[in-house]
Amino acid sequence: MKETFSIMIPILIPILTGLFLLANPAVKKRSVLLGIVSAGLIVTAMSVFAVILGDGDSFTLFYLTKTLPVYFKIDGIGRLFVTVVTVVWLAAGFFSFVYMKHEENEKRYFGFYLITYGVLIALDFSGNIITFYMFYELMTLLSMPLVLHTRSREAVMAGLKYLFYSFCGAYMVLFGIYFLNRFANTLSFTAGGVLNQELIGGREPFLLFVVFLMILGFGVKAGMFPLHGWLPTAHPVAPAPASAALSGIIVKGGVLGIIRTVFYLFGADFIRDTWVQTLWLSLTLFTVFMGSMLAFREKVLKKRLAYSTVSQVSYILFGLAVLNPAAMEGALLHVIAHAFVKCTLFLCAGAIIFQTGKTRVDELRGVGKQMPILLWCYTIVSLALIGIPPTGGFLSKWYLAAGALDSGIPFFGWFGPVVLLVSALLTAGYLLPITVNGFLPGSDFDYEHLEKREPSMCMILPVLILTVLAVAVGTFPAPVLSFLTDVIGKLV
Repeated sequence: MKETFSIMIPILIPILTGLFLLANPAVKKRSVLLGIVSAGLIVTAMSVFAVILGDGDSFTLFYLTKTLPVYFKIDGIGRLFVTVVTVVWLAAGFFSFVYMKHEENEKRYFGFYLITYGVLIALDFSGNIITFYMFYELMTLLSMPLVLHTRSREAVMAGLKYLFYSFCGAYMVLFGIYFLNRFANTLSFTAGGVLNQELIGGREPFLLFVVFLMILGFGVKAGMFPLHGWLPTAHPVAPAPASAALSGIIVKGGVLGIIRTVFYLFGADFIRDTWVQTLWLSLTLFTVFMGSMLAFREKVLKKRLAYSTVSQVSYILFGLAVLNPAAMEGALLHVIAHAFVKCTLFLCAGAIIFQTGKTRVDELRGVGKQMPILLWCYTIVSLALIGIPPTGGFLSKWYLAAGALDSGIPFFGWFGPVVLLVSALLTAGYLLPITVNGFLPGSDFDYEHLEKREPSMCMILPVLILTVLAVAVGTFPAPVLSFLTDVIGKLV
């Protein structure tokens, strides 16, 4: 693998563009602002795909110490995550062009939005845990202004909670990195793990504690119980496209951290059939059920979707914890499907808020008569999240259940699919009533004064594209499955 600076181009373009917006008071006209943001997003996306379609490059930026480089490398997992990040970031970004009209400080929002995009690309391309940790922390710090954007008391408190939870998780990870450094051949990500078997002799119990602490630490960002509380607090107060980015992408930073820890640093065999795997499986299944129940009971739309994210991301973590190829395939498929679906749901919620000002589920009666295209998109991606064929959500959950049943793990092998099925029923219970009441408001609904309020094309088009992608992943899965098989074959 050759060293080349080209890997840095998609990282630097959005960061420098965002810094330019934040530091340049001359950018005042909205048309100029949106032109710069559009160019930044499009050029970055083009450079991302140019880099990941190459042979696989690496680059050492500098050395923190003689043995700790800030190092970037493109591999299969990085390609998968950066592709998902780019699709969602473009969709939510262009949706923001209309949505942010009624928000103040647009330039600040788009500045941090672009910088966060660059940091996420750097996170996906990180070649070792030191580089990953640096950009993981930057992801937290630079996405927090998106939560704080309205600067209301509620937003400030949500931002502080997001920061506090994230730092707690990050400190757990840092503790693990410190001890990992003493027992590893290298801190670079290597399929199968990097532990030095001679050094760890007799210290396996302590290292099991270390790996669990790192899983728990990264699990904070992924919304895993018991440190999931920031999600339902931060999402409702952020602008809707920021919520879409947080729910679809930022939480996946925690998922990627767990993948790197378990499969690239410690190795799946190190935790297989240990208390770490058992406790990890238990936490994921509890989170799946708990998140679904809380979403089912929640009446505020964006908060309901936030609890849904708590549940759905733990589907992914459950698939990873099973530690077999089929379940991991389901987990990575759900990374893709959930990102497209949840981004769409939050954008739909944002469009409804933008057009009507309604934020509660019980206020959405008849919304399908006002915005039929939008609600049809909402309905299709809701079916995908429930797991109805031929969508991506069905395929991912099929592989998750099949992997669990084939794993031979006592109790969890059959109990996991049961919990996933119950959660799917609850998902239908908290998503589909909005569709039913939206399209069938009843005979006492005021049809005479009904106004069509379909959002503008700039808002509808990203929603339509993501909806098509959420279905296409399940309908034409062969290329994705082939790619995932190659990636997973080296890990489990």
